[in-house]
Amino acid sequence: MGLRLGDVAPNFKAQTTEGEIDFYEYLGSSWGILFSHPADFTPVCTTELGKTALLQEEFAKRNVKVLAVSIDPLDKHLEWRKDINETQNCSVGFPIIADESRNVATLYDMIHPNASATATVRSLFVIGPDKLVKLMIIYPASTGRNFYEVLRVIESLQLTANYSVATPADWKHGEDVIVVPAVSTEDAIKKFSKGVKVVKPYLRYTPQPDVD
Repeated sequence: MGLRLGDVAPNFKAQTTEGEIDFYEYLGSSWGILFSHPADFTPVCTTELGKTALLQEEFAKRNVKVLAVSIDPLDKHLEWRKDINETQNCSVGFPIIADESRNVATLYDMIHPNASATATVRSLFVIGPDKLVKLMIIYPASTGRNFYEVLRVIESLQLTANYSVATPADWKHGEDVIVVPAVSTEDAIKKFSKGVKVVKPYLRYTPQPDVD
């Protein structure tokens, strides 16, 4: 059975374009994104890693470290990285894991035989500082990921980890959030000084608590 939300993210050691890493040591107290791509020197993957590189500062602002992985060898990664930097006008500074042994792919259930017997699908895992799996998104090989959505989800996860709130559909940073059902309306009014809007007893909004 594959990983589920709330499971401990498996640790591993691997060779990468930034040298050998221990996954847990690399993450330290940061949040982490581990995402797989089907193969090097492929068009969609080139755009994905390029977009991630262009957003590196945005991930860093949110205390997030990123790692990519495929089952291609290190020398191919290093050559492909040159193409990514050239074609996407970026500088890939995050590690790309060379997973020829499929150790990482197996630990994170990244190979789905009915989609491809050999290539990893587009899996993406968000891992918290507690090393627990907070989010999993799986795309087919033909569809590139939306990394702005990944940033949005990171913001939601970080917010809801610290406050008794949830984020509604299409929520963006700075918009109102939802008071979780575990908090009574009476307690919510005391807890959230910016005010609580009660639409239904179970649907209550409050301004995002960590925004001035």
